[in-house]
Amino acid sequence: MSLEVRAIDETEFPAWLRAKRVGFLRPPVVSDEEVADRLPHTDLSRTYGAFDRGRLIATFLSFDQRLSTVGGADLAANAVSGVTVSPTHRRRGLLSRMMAADLAQAKERGDACATLIAAEYPIYGRFGFGVASWGTEWAVDVTRAGFDRRWSGPTAEDGGGRIDLSDGAEIRKEGPALHRRLAGRRAGVTGRTARGWDIGTGNAYHSEPWTEPFYAVYRNGSGEAEGYVAYTSDVKWNDAKQPVNTASVRDLIAVTPAAERALWRYVCSVDWITRVRTGSRAPDDVLPLLLPDPRAAQVVTHADMLWLRILDVAAVLEPRTYATEGTLVLDVRDAAGFAGGRYRLDASPEGGAVTSTDASPDLVLDVADLATLALGDESAVRLAALGRVEEAAPGAAARADLLLRTSLRPWSMDIF
Repeated sequence: MSLEVRAIDETEFPAWLRAKRVGFLRPPVVSDEEVADRLPHTDLSRTYGAFDRGRLIATFLSFDQRLSTVGGADLAANAVSGVTVSPTHRRRGLLSRMMAADLAQAKERGDACATLIAAEYPIYGRFGFGVASWGTEWAVDVTRAGFDRRWSGPTAEDGGGRIDLSDGAEIRKEGPALHRRLAGRRAGVTGRTARGWDIGTGNAYHSEPWTEPFYAVYRNGSGEAEGYVAYTSDVKWNDAKQPVNTASVRDLIAVTPAAERALWRYVCSVDWITRVRTGSRAPDDVLPLLLPDPRAAQVVTHADMLWLRILDVAAVLEPRTYATEGTLVLDVRDAAGFAGGRYRLDASPEGGAVTSTDASPDLVLDVADLATLALGDESAVRLAALGRVEEAAPGAAARADLLLRTSLRPWSMDIF
């Protein structure tokens, strides 16, 4: 019997949630409260299921998203999430069918790209997705970091300002503007909706027990918020009756260097905290070099974060800015047919212009590899060395790096 793939209806949503939990190895129990909370925020026309004799055995959904690019503009993105296939129905092309239908709809809507966070690395390259950002988490041994443990707040030497303890309601009020400012200065930041802020501050339903974090806000000398941190702590004491607690950072957004330095100093100076887990940060985060002894920061995770699938080359490359002026002709291969073609990019610090061309290419590459270059993170020279980019004109990969790479690596802080 053939397997049916289609968008679900409202009556099938509880079963869809259960099937998703099965796919992610979570207990297959869904409460009426969870259904009532999630359903109003779910676009059922973009929520797919695969059915075998009426039983849901695969899940997939997408939603509208804004993605920041180099220079502060944002892109219309089709965010993919909730992708599962039951272990009884693997290797039958179900994901391929759901992905093809969703990307075709996204292309028709005019979305510039699609995004996702991959649970497993090898899956999504075959659909034209490439890694556009990476995330790094450090564990800081505060006792070895070298900070003055008597530090009690920013001084004029630190950039001035002050740190105030806060709560979820204030973060819900101040956070969105800070997040938008961050997206204006760093590529790879995905938008947070009002519901996302509610979930992140505990003001919404959670299927897992909610632990209220501690919040602290950095304000400059004029009282303007320039950053905040949210963190939790365990409670541990050693046999010598000494506290050995770990602070785990859930969220740290800073839009000025002074705020960033002060917030990290604050977290690393809280009494009883001997270890700090930073959460996923940009790989070029300042934290290790902020420590008097950078060896006190040990990398515990470094992995791919945001995956990008270009649907419209011009819509992705034109809004971003470039380090200098220059021209590249890109021959883009796309087996799915969404973004393939030969394009001339005329780049400048003000932005780009992309046109179709018959000119000889400088670089020949798959659409997935163009995605790894689009937000400025990867090196075309390195991809050429790997055989993933063909340098059709001598020196073209180095010229591409001069145009495309950025001084700040893209950072995608949110799982979706």
